Parts: sequence; C-alpha cells; structure tokens
Amino acid sequence: MIAGPRRRRSVNRPAFGAVAEETLDEVYRYLLVLTADPALADDLTGATYEKALRIWNRYDPRRAAPVTWLCSIARTTALDHFRAEGRRRRREERFAREAPQELEAPSLGFSPELEEAVATLTAAEREVLALRIVLDLDAEDAARVLGVSRTAGSMRLARALAKLEERMAVDALA
Repeated sequence: MIAGPRRRRSVNRPAFGAVAEETLDEVYRYLLVLTADPALADDLTGATYEKALRIWNRYDPRRAAPVTWLCSIARTTALDHFRAEGRRRRREERFAREAPQELEAPSLGFSPELEEAVATLTAAEREVLALRIVLDLDAEDAARVLGVSRTAGSMRLARALAKLEERMAVDALA
C-alpha cells in the first residue's frame, strides 16, 4: 500500500490581522515596561509583529495563547536589541578612546548653526539623517542598512528631524 501525501493537522488558527489588532496594546505595554522608553517600545513592537507575521504559519494555538506567543517574540526582539546596542556602545567607546583628541570635527558643508545642531544628536540619529537626507536613500534601503524595518527607520528619521528642528529653533531664539 502506498501512503498518500502527508497532511498537516488542521489547526484552528485565527487570522493574523485579528490577533495583531487584539494584542497590540498588550505587547506594547509589555515592551514599555521592559524598556522604560516609549519610542523604543514602539520600534520593538513593530519589529515583533513583523517577525510574527513571517513565522505565523508556525504558530500553534494549542500550545500558547496569541499574546503569550507574541510576548515571547517581543522578549527575544528586545534582548537582541539590547545586545546590539551594547556592542554598538562598546565600539563607539573604543573608537573614542583610540581616536586622537586634537582632531577638529570635519565640516559637513552645512551652515555652522546646522552643523552644531547635528553634532548634538546621537550617533544613531546622525546615521539615519546621513542615509536618508545626505545620501538620499529611500526608506527601504535606509532601513536595510540600519537593520530595522522600514517603519522603524521612518520613525527614527522623524524623531531625529524633530530633535534637529527643536535645537535649531532654540538656537534661532537665542
């Protein structure tokens, strides 16, 4: 007797969109408590749902509730982020220790006020500005370089531009 094709067990899996809508606030709150940073929690929530969508076919509702499954993905996403940030910080600190201190900052070709405002931004904020504004990469390509989702990359750009605009407004008033 020849066996027929193997059939996967029928799993009564809800639609991803419905699960995402139902659990979004809970996953965000979990990440907010974990990170204590609303902007980071927002970025990590988006990354969590992006990962969950890619592996949705592996979700088994008999093993865990959707929010439990999503929070485990959120936890892994957050831990990966913290590890990557720690490595980035150590690299920047090592570079700062090894770099000659007497070097003058290179001119970016902006007005002195704008260069001063850009210098006050974090390295991550300057990086997204360099990719999107200076190099004129589209959102998809910039996100790929940053290693984040397109949404997270766009949110980083918006936050960096808001900080830059705020600093420029303060300088204009002074």
